[in-house]
Amino acid sequence: MRLYGLKNCDTCRKAMKALENAELVDVRADGVPPEVMARAFAEFGDALMNTRSTTWRGLDADERQKPVLELLAEHPALMKRPLIDVEGTLYLGWSKDVQAALG
Repeated sequence: MRLYGLKNCDTCRKAMKALENAELVDVRADGVPPEVMARAFAEFGDALMNTRSTTWRGLDADERQKPVLELLAEHPALMKRPLIDVEGTLYLGWSKDVQAALG
């Protein structure tokens, strides 16, 4: 099980604590493999982008118009976190539904 997120993200820390066998992949340091990101975008669409983040608010109008996958490649912290890959099945966020599915 891989958890794509940020090591200093509170939500990611909560998920890591609950998922003892998960491996944290820091998206700022290591990125998300392009094939995983493409699958996640195909499954979650625009929900993959965190438009409430500080990074998003710092972008100008032109940058916000870029395709989602291009923006996420340039600014990995824009990804909604965590993105959890369990043997090919993807989960986004740490909602009650995700917790129940992985619990």
